[in-house]
Amino acid sequence: MGRAYSTIAFDPAKCDGCGDCMTACAQAKTGTDDIARSRIQIYGREGAPDKTFELALCRQCADPKCVTVCPAGALNKDSTSGVIGWDASKCVDCLLCTVGCAYAGIALDETAGHVSKCDTCDGNPACVPACPHGALKYVTTANIYNEVGDWEDLFAPGLAGCQGCNTELLMRHTLRRVGPDTVLATPPGCVPGMGSVGFNGTTGTKVPVFHPLLTNTAAMLAGIKRQYKRVGRDVQALAIAGDGGASDVGFQSLSGAAERGEQMLFMVVDNEGYMNTGMQRSSCTPYGAWTSTTPVGETSRGKTQDAKNLPLIMVNHRCAYVATASTAYMEDLYEKLDKAIAASKTGFAYLHVYSPCTTGWRFPSNLNMEVARKAVETNFVMLWEYTPQDGLHFTKPVDDPLPVTDYLKAMGRFRHLSPEQVEHIQKKVVENQKFVERMTEHAHVG
Repeated sequence: MGRAYSTIAFDPAKCDGCGDCMTACAQAKTGTDDIARSRIQIYGREGAPDKTFELALCRQCADPKCVTVCPAGALNKDSTSGVIGWDASKCVDCLLCTVGCAYAGIALDETAGHVSKCDTCDGNPACVPACPHGALKYVTTANIYNEVGDWEDLFAPGLAGCQGCNTELLMRHTLRRVGPDTVLATPPGCVPGMGSVGFNGTTGTKVPVFHPLLTNTAAMLAGIKRQYKRVGRDVQALAIAGDGGASDVGFQSLSGAAERGEQMLFMVVDNEGYMNTGMQRSSCTPYGAWTSTTPVGETSRGKTQDAKNLPLIMVNHRCAYVATASTAYMEDLYEKLDKAIAASKTGFAYLHVYSPCTTGWRFPSNLNMEVARKAVETNFVMLWEYTPQDGLHFTKPVDDPLPVTDYLKAMGRFRHLSPEQVEHIQKKVVENQKFVERMTEHAHVG
């Protein structure tokens, strides 16, 4: 089990350059109000259209260049706290560390005559509470890489996917979590397109994998699981399907397996359409969205129906475990994967993962995670989990959601929306939120 490190995060949009953080640091570390001696420095960005600010501060890097270039071994990253410490007894004042750091996180303190850097005040940084605008936060970094970094990657290198697609990230992390004793079902869609064949012409998946039809994924996987049980072998039965193969033509098979309580984990990668074959609409495509089969023109303005809420339908099957997740919140996803895997040992587990599609949703590839976050921050997507014993509850509640326009404007597929359509979507978001909240109030629905 790896350790979770912490660092100071900076939001330049909230900073007004007041300097209170620098004063607090100087007082805590030098006993003076001389901000030149502060280990955190705020600088105004030259030539910016609006007055913006940048931060010079030690990031406590995972691969610190200051440590690498120090010839005296005076800098070292602590394996417990993650903080890069400076040893005065070893330092020869060569200042090479200041050249190696790309963030100006370590600099010469001329008054003291040696370098100085942030040490997070032993986990209680003085600068964070001093900021009157919330531009600084002390956050715990994700420990996912520390946990799985040494695990075998069960997908081969060289998978083919659209630039910026996070489905490969989802597949790799899911297989790492479930482990090698797995049989994987991947019906037609983006997932088999990436994982079935690598660039070297061999299978890209290091566990047994088969490609059922869109219509029978859960049924075939249930039969394979039962045969393994018959011969006395315990394997993880896992399906990774798209929203089309689950909510549309594959729903009868999915519903039947859930109703029977088949022992499997069925994961849906919801990119809200048939993206692998030309970006056609599915029943999970949201209202108003452009797709190739819900075009935008003089008489048509995108999809005219609201999206099917497949996760809530699965709750009404009284599955052993049902949850929604997002690739923007990987630690939440990992916790739900653990619970889903455990539940699949005795019953049917269903995990619905919202996964933005850079191509079909029409946004730049580098904004994938930002789009995924905005979906949650606006309550367009809600993250929750359900068991028959404990009912339904939120895992990432958003009490003060952003307006849905903050999400819609990030994508080209909604660029055509009229004010009336936007109003419809906002009302539907509020309606869905209230509906799920009512379900949380009646915790035991099984």
